[in-house]
Amino acid sequence: MAEKQLFCTEAKIQEIAAAYGTPFHLYDEAGIRSMAQRLQAAFAWAPAFREHYAVKALPNPHILAIMQEEGLGADCSSLAELLLAEATGMHGAEICFTSNNTPPEEYIKARSLGAIINLDDITHLDFLEKTAGLPELLSFRYNPGPQRSGGNAIIGTPEEAKYGLTHEQLLQAVSRAQAKGVKRFGLHTMVVSNELQSDYLIGTATMMFELAVELKDKLGVAVEFINLGGGLGLAYRPEESDINLTALGEGIKREYQRLLTPAGLDNVSLSMESGRLMTGPFGLLVTRAIHTKDTYKHYIGVDACMANLMRPALYNAYHHITVLGKAQAPHDHVYDVVGSLCENNDKFAIDRQLPEIAVGDLLAIHDTGAHGSAMGFNYNGKLRCQELLLKTDGSVQLIRRAETLADLFATLDFPGLKTC
Repeated sequence: MAEKQLFCTEAKIQEIAAAYGTPFHLYDEAGIRSMAQRLQAAFAWAPAFREHYAVKALPNPHILAIMQEEGLGADCSSLAELLLAEATGMHGAEICFTSNNTPPEEYIKARSLGAIINLDDITHLDFLEKTAGLPELLSFRYNPGPQRSGGNAIIGTPEEAKYGLTHEQLLQAVSRAQAKGVKRFGLHTMVVSNELQSDYLIGTATMMFELAVELKDKLGVAVEFINLGGGLGLAYRPEESDINLTALGEGIKREYQRLLTPAGLDNVSLSMESGRLMTGPFGLLVTRAIHTKDTYKHYIGVDACMANLMRPALYNAYHHITVLGKAQAPHDHVYDVVGSLCENNDKFAIDRQLPEIAVGDLLAIHDTGAHGSAMGFNYNGKLRCQELLLKTDGSVQLIRRAETLADLFATLDFPGLKTC
């Protein structure tokens, strides 16, 4: 059975579990910084390249502070995410605000921060003008529909996704924005998620470069930047290979020089909004086996649940599991690893071959640094667990405490309601 490597020693995880209790998400600062540097190196050739880290992947200001120190900005899609970016000192073009069905207060906040506003629909142009005023620089999100095949269960095929403007709408929106006094423009797209093949991502860049040339030819608009979105995947399964960032950067550079440079658009800056790639591999959900159950199947019950990681239930996603202390043991048992929610899909693994697991064993669930804790919820009154940061000097910092019943009941006003 192929194994994935932990980003720290088993002894360190055991030590942390003894000190903090379980369950917890553990994040690796060194790995996050290294990935930020690798991505930027792959696009060092591009004018003013910027990665806007997708805050939704791991909305914690301690993580955003690391990103800012590495020269990254923030991709925000809600008021809360804007406030998190602001709290770390980000402002202006460091923030890209891409939302959908946006309430007025969110546009107002984005405008006050000077963030790049990326509109999701042609009707939002008038809505933004009415509620917050139009900025000098405006971006539009493009949905190519059936012109761009692909997609997956996470984001769906482009024509079925709720995001973005059609080709005709985008041309109309830019023309109308010009008439309203907008002077500077950017383009954005996001058509795939968790993609491991460089060729598909390069093809998306080709599509956007061709669109930029068309805007110049038809409307006389020279876009200032093209945001290629996120979608850069990670190898969740041990037999998969990580995306080749060097090959990706070189392939997009080739298309940039082939399409934009001859059109006089060789100063167009590029940006991305990766989240999963930046923090996903550098998170572990550490949980302890507290029950075993043998009926029609063999179950291992752990003290974490879908409230701590819902990707397996939501997307049937695979997350590798390491049973600490048993790396060399044969994987000769087949288990469902489950939580305690009153939901049958509260499962981290189904029919997974693992070493024999006993009550008390620690399990490390890999690749939970993106869309893990962030997607947590309180069904059944379950509480979201603590988040810990393994710092570059080997120390551990609590960056989010575990929720308590007092937190859960704070919005209720009912006499006699107790928290224990």
